[in-house]
Amino acid sequence: MERFLSSAINSIDAKGRVSVPAGFRQVLTKRGFRELYALQSIGHPAIDVGGMDLLERYESRMAQEDPFSEAFADMSLFAYGDGAFLKFDAEGRITVTDFIRSHTGIADKVVFVGRNDFFQLWEPSQFEAHRAQARQRLLAMRASGSQQGAPE
Repeated sequence: MERFLSSAINSIDAKGRVSVPAGFRQVLTKRGFRELYALQSIGHPAIDVGGMDLLERYESRMAQEDPFSEAFADMSLFAYGDGAFLKFDAEGRITVTDFIRSHTGIADKVVFVGRNDFFQLWEPSQFEAHRAQARQRLLAMRASGSQQGAPE
C-alpha cells in the first residue's frame, strides 16, 4: 500500500506522544520518511502531515510566483511559518506539540485521517463535524445530478 488510507483514533500518552497507526507507518517506511513535514491546514482545524514531497509541492507552486509579490509572501508564510518538522520515534510515535494543539484543539485523542499522499491530524469531535458536512455536500451533489458529483 502506497497511500494513506482510512482513519483511526489514538490516545495521547502522559508524555504527549501518540502512536501513528500501523498502516500509516508502513507507508512512511516504504517511502523512506524519517522526518515528517507538518503544516496547519488553511481551511480546517487540522494538521497536514507528509514527507518532504509535501513541502516540495508547496515550494514548486511558490516558484511560479514573483518572489516580491504578496502571493509569494502569503505562500511562504503558509509553507514555512505555519509549518514544522515532526520526528517519530522507534516505537512509531510522534509528539503532539503546542504547534499541533493550538491549531486543532487536540487534547487527549487524535484522529489520523488518510488523504492519499499525506494524512491529517484532527481533534475527534471536530473531525466528525467536518465529515458530516462533507457527506452532506456529497449527497447534495448526488441529488442535483451533477456530472462531477459524488460516487454512487
